[in-house]
Amino acid sequence: MAGAEEPAGRQSELEPVVSLVDVLEEDEELENEACAVLGGSDSEKCSYSQGSVKRQALYACSTCTPEGEEPAGICLACSYECHGSHKLFELYTKRNFRCDCGNSKFKNLECKLFPDKAKINSGNKYNDNFFGLYCICKRPYPDPEDEIPDEMIQCIVCEDWFHGRHLGAIPPESGDFQEMVCQACMKRCSFLWAYAAQLAVTKVTTEDDGLVLNVDGVGDQEVIKTENGAHQDNALEEDVPEHGKAIVKEVKAEQTNEPCTSSSSESDLQKAFQNQHLNTESQSGCKLEELKAKQFIKKDTATYWPLNWRSKLCTCKDCMKMYGDLDVLFLTDEYDTVLAYENKGKVDQAADRRDPLMDTLNSMNRVQQVELICEYNDLKTELKDYLKRFADEGTVVKREDIQQFFEEFQSKKRRRVDGMQYYCS
Repeated sequence: MAGAEEPAGRQSELEPVVSLVDVLEEDEELENEACAVLGGSDSEKCSYSQGSVKRQALYACSTCTPEGEEPAGICLACSYECHGSHKLFELYTKRNFRCDCGNSKFKNLECKLFPDKAKINSGNKYNDNFFGLYCICKRPYPDPEDEIPDEMIQCIVCEDWFHGRHLGAIPPESGDFQEMVCQACMKRCSFLWAYAAQLAVTKVTTEDDGLVLNVDGVGDQEVIKTENGAHQDNALEEDVPEHGKAIVKEVKAEQTNEPCTSSSSESDLQKAFQNQHLNTESQSGCKLEELKAKQFIKKDTATYWPLNWRSKLCTCKDCMKMYGDLDVLFLTDEYDTVLAYENKGKVDQAADRRDPLMDTLNSMNRVQQVELICEYNDLKTELKDYLKRFADEGTVVKREDIQQFFEEFQSKKRRRVDGMQYYCS
């Protein structure tokens, strides 16, 4: 009948049912995530005195430094003490950053925890994240106008966050990767393509139409295939080092003595470079040079990397200089990873976490301890029996039901105490 109320059973079916186990598991998961992100950072002391912290949780204050002003970042403790009522952007973690709170970028605020700061931290690096904008699309997160469900992934080089659909390569479906390097950083750190062919989760080893192919011994020089499949040797010869040019000329001189196809010409050229490169490798012992002796592909995409892939990077003198020139020396630091930071946070939190019940018990005498344990067991038994009724009836436990239980439990406790008789001997 129109307008009639639905039966109570039917109404309960429409309400979302959440078990106590689900609530506890979700609460534990959120607590673990918070420990991972915040556990490695001090929530009471400003981190400025530590200098440029290797990695820490950071925030940007939109109230103090809105878009149009200079970007600034604040540590976890300052986000609580100095900006508690402000609008903040959570930046997750950043590397090698020194807290800006109260410096010259904050015109009307003095840091309560560490007011004696330099006017500016010249070693800090900033991007659009500090104004709440992310990815190449420069949109906020969460984005109220974006109806497409998508995950955000942080690049380990530039530390910007990207939508999975804006990385040029779809993240592996299994999610079985530990780190990501975005498109722009792969272009800037092009040496990583040689490693990607061997180490990346989605290996970049096959040649597709329109892609750029690296040839043995050429290093970062690019050889582009023409429509008929031949390589552009002229462009190659102009860019290779002098010893490489000698090899190219020698191979070409041999080729004039007898007819050959373009593929055989290409093969001879590659073999000549490979032989030269293997000789160099045997002298230098460089892993990167060894990988460059093999064919690999450069694409305009991000790359996804497994756990511990950084340990495979070459650390010879020349490569370390290259990392320094590219400002990516942190790639060789095993403690730079977000995973290492999160694990440290979890360990620190586990060491500091105390059981409040045990703390209370330890502060009591023997009689009080026994009384508390008895009270706890009574509460546990009565609550279990109370919830069992709902389970037997198949009904949902609501907030008011729990409130009613504790009100009745307190009432029973008062009656027991008031009814006690005391005897004197």
